[in-house]
Amino acid sequence: MADFLNETPSTESKRCDRAFLVGVQTARMPDGEAAELLAELHELVENLHIGVVGRELVNLRKPTPATLLGSGKTEEIIAAAKAVNADLIVFDDTLSPAQQRNWEKISEIAVIDREEVILDIFAERAQTREAVLQVALARMQYSLPRLTRAWTHLSRQRGKGGMGGEGETQLEQDRRLVNDRIVRLKSDLAEVQKQRGVQRHKRQRVPIPTASIVGYTNAGKSSLLNKLTGAHVLAEDKLFATLDPTTRQLLLRGNQKLLVTDTVGFIRRLPHGLVEAFKATLEETIIADFLIHVLDVTNPNVDKHHATTLSVLAELGAADKTILTVFNKIDAATPEDLQRAHQLVPDALYLSAHTGQGLDQLESRLVELIADAFDSSELLVPHDRYDVVARLHTLGHIQEQEHREDGIFIRGRFPPSQSKFFTPFVVPAKTAVGRGR
Repeated sequence: MADFLNETPSTESKRCDRAFLVGVQTARMPDGEAAELLAELHELVENLHIGVVGRELVNLRKPTPATLLGSGKTEEIIAAAKAVNADLIVFDDTLSPAQQRNWEKISEIAVIDREEVILDIFAERAQTREAVLQVALARMQYSLPRLTRAWTHLSRQRGKGGMGGEGETQLEQDRRLVNDRIVRLKSDLAEVQKQRGVQRHKRQRVPIPTASIVGYTNAGKSSLLNKLTGAHVLAEDKLFATLDPTTRQLLLRGNQKLLVTDTVGFIRRLPHGLVEAFKATLEETIIADFLIHVLDVTNPNVDKHHATTLSVLAELGAADKTILTVFNKIDAATPEDLQRAHQLVPDALYLSAHTGQGLDQLESRLVELIADAFDSSELLVPHDRYDVVARLHTLGHIQEQEHREDGIFIRGRFPPSQSKFFTPFVVPAKTAVGRGR
């Protein structure tokens, strides 16, 4: 595990292995939504290898500043948690730093919220240097206002209890320590992002159409990339199995090339700090020519997953991209699943990344999208300019190539950004007709 995990404030999973979950249903939420989110939180917590020993759903009319819930309900939940020997209380709602401190003081149990759970999962799954830095930055920024909590593990460990006297000096030292790390992380991240920008620029110098696979976590995005391109991206049946973007080349019919990028999965109530921290990684989504939105057709909450992804895309500034919606896992779908999916997105495609069913239709649609994006051009290249012919094959999609007396005739689709290169060889429309093609 990355070194920063030993330096970042967080609940220590070694000391907390029995969790009691608390969901909050407010008047502004649709009926049943809190229960769905609580079930999702259950899966998130288990992804941290923490057992769930109990859970309670609270109907909240009006939040209380001190503990979010009223005093009576607070005491009731603490009693229920202690009755099952829970050593961790996890809220599905966001707790302010003060509310978190108050809960821990009253209960003498570690208390965290959904955001901290997700941050810890991301920290556990981060592999590349960029992902490690991004998660570390998000955790530091989350932890800074929470340094007075009882359960933290900075490099200088504090036990629970009062912070009087010399403890105040320690708190200030911790704040400076965290602020210094935030500055250092931002600097390191900027350097990594600069390197990624150089790599991206090199890719764009040989402009191949690009697509990013997006969607709710565990919808099968990595499995789809593997099936399409023969890649070997980690594809496990768990939330956030992979955080790092992976780009692979897909060869479509007619020798059409497409760069496909797998991105981090989205989730409801994704911490804003993580969206900010991952914007560099998710730039692959923003700069893609179009998006492949993967949905799990068998998931009963597929409509909410669809809405969540669109919401995050809007936050990233990618809402206006061409989106090809794909329902995955049709090999396990019921007729009811398929009917619900059709009502949600009538023009979507259906496939199974597991069996390969429906991949032909997806690849055909990808070819159509590329054709729509690039205008078709007819060129005549002199016989002594085979360097131009070779370059055209790397630039775009060659639909037809024919050797003629006066040169090499090529019909194809090429990116507008390369028009300066291929325009001198464009055949006027009348000339093309006159050749009797």
